[in-house]
Amino acid sequence: MELKIKNLRKDYGNFPALNDVNLDIRSGELIALLGPSGSGKTTLLRAIAGLESPDGGQIFFGDRDASRQSVQERNVGFVFQHYALFRHMKILDNIAFGLRFGQGRKRKSEAEIRRKVLELLDLVQLNGLEGRYPSQLSGGQRQRVALARALAIEPQVLLLDEPFGALDAQVRKGLRRWLRQIHDETGHTTVFVTHDQEEAMELSDRVAVLHKGGLQQVGTPDEIYDTPATPFVYAFIGDSTSLPVEVHNGEAIFEGRTLRIGRVDPPDGPGRLHIRPQDVSLTTPAEGVVRGQIIGLRRSGGYRRADISVGVKHDRVEALLPPEQEVSVGDQVGLEFRRYAAFADDKEPPKLGLAREKQAA
Repeated sequence: MELKIKNLRKDYGNFPALNDVNLDIRSGELIALLGPSGSGKTTLLRAIAGLESPDGGQIFFGDRDASRQSVQERNVGFVFQHYALFRHMKILDNIAFGLRFGQGRKRKSEAEIRRKVLELLDLVQLNGLEGRYPSQLSGGQRQRVALARALAIEPQVLLLDEPFGALDAQVRKGLRRWLRQIHDETGHTTVFVTHDQEEAMELSDRVAVLHKGGLQQVGTPDEIYDTPATPFVYAFIGDSTSLPVEVHNGEAIFEGRTLRIGRVDPPDGPGRLHIRPQDVSLTTPAEGVVRGQIIGLRRSGGYRRADISVGVKHDRVEALLPPEQEVSVGDQVGLEFRRYAAFADDKEPPKLGLAREKQAA
């Protein structure tokens, strides 16, 4: 089922939760709505489900305008963060609930319902647990039951609101792989909300990044990470630091010194140069694009992170270093930027580039 969101608006008083959002969701894809708290992602998901009434715009399910249809008429499966299972019902009855009491569906026999539930329990890898109560299951198992219940009604669209938010990190990682596998097996059009960028990048076919009720960028995980469309996306996705620069005739100038990097495209005037830690190399002060002093070192998995103070205003740049690289706090170093993004006044789209030495290679 293809979804089309056209000029969707939702206001809560003077607060614009959604501000003219336009989004096409392809049939059978798994798309993540990613953003910080208050960005509008959950409001958008609830509007698709019919749980929120927008103040303007349209929502199409295929060619059908579903903007004024009820939740039941839209036939969506919804999975909440906190499971929303019936505690007094056994697992079989939780999953069967929509089959027994859903509106507008042909009544199934109890034998058909049981067969369907057992098939779903096999799909979500919970065989033999149909007689237990939710309190007898782990958090991860309960979320699998919630997904099975959503799939039982054979929805046109599957919607997940922070589905793993209540679970610990290790359980979440396992369920991510499992959810992707389930999606590939069932082929449902799936929209899920998360504030966890790692989760969005690992799971989804495409990511829609929202901020302050607006859609910042939609693209594959590679596109979002490698070619961010706005300063917000660059800062929100992955780690990064930035330096204030002046742009003049395509060159970036930091504290009066022209940086030996590739041409930058923002118009002349104030701007910022954004750099990811893995794109910073340390060299001697004489050879570096920027000079600085290491003010902190800390271990991060298989790497060390170096905090480096640069310039008279002590701007901070972070570098990701192999553990064998011999540096100490207090060392004077030069910085080379293998990759960067330049923005004018934090408003213009980024222009990604490679340092001149790399381009020549």
